[in-house]
Amino acid sequence: MAELQKDQAFVEYVVKALVNHPDDVHTDRTVDDRGVLITLHINQEDMGYIIGRQGQTARAIRILLKTVGAKDNARVNLKIFEPEDMRREHHERKAATQPPREHAAAAPQMHGEAGVVTDDDLADLGI
Repeated sequence: MAELQKDQAFVEYVVKALVNHPDDVHTDRTVDDRGVLITLHINQEDMGYIIGRQGQTARAIRILLKTVGAKDNARVNLKIFEPEDMRREHHERKAATQPPREHAAAAPQMHGEAGVVTDDDLADLGI
């Protein structure tokens, strides 16, 4: 296995300390003209721990990662891999357990649309 870069090793170290399944944590690192993209793969049961309430944990990891990258004059971004079928199943379960809303404007936004994870999203993950 190729040796991890400093930024990639940092992400894995921090995430493994936060999750219940550290052996399932791995990252992919790609470099292009826009900078470095680190894609984080974790056990789906640990998704809530990494995203955090309203995305605060993920935001904090991204801020620290940008700081690590800045030391090497690199633009580093973090993407948390979430299978599309998991997102769909989560929202289907959520819709099945909630009473219908009266106004369409009051409907909850899907995860990722506004960049905010709601407390309802995290409740299904056990957080």
